[in-house]
Amino acid sequence: MLRSIPFLLFDGNCAEAMTFYHKCLGGELTLTKLGDTPMKSQFPPEKHNRIINASIVNGDITISATDWMASPAFEPLRGNMFSVFITRGNYDELKEVFDKLSEGASKDWFQPLHDMPLGIYGQFFDRYGVSWIFMGEKKQ
Repeated sequence: MLRSIPFLLFDGNCAEAMTFYHKCLGGELTLTKLGDTPMKSQFPPEKHNRIINASIVNGDITISATDWMASPAFEPLRGNMFSVFITRGNYDELKEVFDKLSEGASKDWFQPLHDMPLGIYGQFFDRYGVSWIFMGEKKQ
């Protein structure tokens, strides 16, 4: 079943921000550095201490976040540092929704659904400028 949660993008201070939010909201905090994942070889060493995946879960509250990895191709600006995060689905569920929402999407920053070490991933800005991130189970 698909699920939508807020997804926050930070520019190097994800761990600090999520630690603050955790103090405020409680629950379980998870922080994963890029350098601790199989994806580290895809990025320069200066990004290895950045957070690739962070989450706070406390009952019905879930917030996910990451440090910005797209620079210099796409620079973080206030207003583009959040996304709607669609997660937990299998490839077919994600693909159906991804294809519908991405109709007319900007091609400036468009990543089709593809396999990554952590599962299926895709991202785009829709025709209204809203950022969408999809992540789910690997293709069978």
